[in-house]
Amino acid sequence: MSYQFNEQFSAYTHQFAAVAARMNRLALENAETLFGVQLRTLEKNVEATTSYLGELAEARDLDAYRSLLPKGLQIARDNAERVAAAGQEVIGLTLKTGEALGELAKNQFEAATSQVQATVAKAARKR
Repeated sequence: MSYQFNEQFSAYTHQFAAVAARMNRLALENAETLFGVQLRTLEKNVEATTSYLGELAEARDLDAYRSLLPKGLQIARDNAERVAAAGQEVIGLTLKTGEALGELAKNQFEAATSQVQATVAKAARKR
């Protein structure tokens, strides 16, 4: 009886460790993807802003500054739009990862339930 309990406990522990490793892998992949999205957005925003600042530094008269003002506002708008789009992408990726983690947990519970039901049925037949 003790051997059977130890064997089942060992199997459940192994199964739990495998699911935990898959969950950790999913979470790390999600974090890596989110970091990449945010880094690309930051890179594009910095590139656009530094380009504009370079043009602004080269301006020598009032007319040049007047012509650069609308461009600066457009760059600020584009930067804000990129940040908003990246935020939406991050939310979408996080939701997909959450769904995948939920599916793993659901499958784990279903597998454990079927194993327990099989064990109970087996024990009931022995009586």
